[in-house]
Amino acid sequence: MRDSIFSSPHIIVALDFPDQQQALQFARQLDPQRCRLKVGKELFTRAGTQVVEQLIDSGFDLFLDLKFHDIPNTVAGACAAAADLGVWMINVHALGGRRMMEAARNVIEQSGHQPLLTAVTILTSMSENEIHEIGLTGTPRDNVTRLAALARESGMDGVVCSPREVADLRREHGEEFCLVTPGVRPSWSVKGDQSRTMTPVEARQAGADYLVIGRPITAVANPLEALSAIEKET
Repeated sequence: MRDSIFSSPHIIVALDFPDQQQALQFARQLDPQRCRLKVGKELFTRAGTQVVEQLIDSGFDLFLDLKFHDIPNTVAGACAAAADLGVWMINVHALGGRRMMEAARNVIEQSGHQPLLTAVTILTSMSENEIHEIGLTGTPRDNVTRLAALARESGMDGVVCSPREVADLRREHGEEFCLVTPGVRPSWSVKGDQSRTMTPVEARQAGADYLVIGRPITAVANPLEALSAIEKET
């Protein structure tokens, strides 16, 4: 098993809940020493910064997964605001281009708190047909490879990518490039709406630093038991 230079815990639990009360109630069942948390668009849109602040106050490292994608100045302002919240990781969308990513990096460098800054490449839910439909040529792997290289050149700490692309990106970019992988499903869980998946042990062996896992933990009766089972797979 690869020993990442990025710190434990390596599991990020996706809090894909429709409101703050459910998210906080669920988080109380988890241990900040054993997992990190991710807040995405739905929960943030409904609950705003308050849920982020409460989760951080509870001791969790928090990945604010809003995939900023706009003109450079707007994305820079959003990244500065996210950094001020004290989150552990934020992300932008690599399809926003070099100037946008460089603007995000510059504002983070000037912030008092500097979260990890990652870029989304190709969403793990997208099939090759869907990628072609929006005008991108080549395979998902081709596009991820190109966008990951652009992200690194633009100052990103790493990328969010499918576990299927992790091994190639690790070989190409070395140990210091952070690889965050949704689309991870334990061997005992259903696939869901992800198209390019791996089990936790496969993703870690390929070189993933952090595994984003949602429903296999959030949709079960005993989340800590599910987390323990996943830990055994990594």
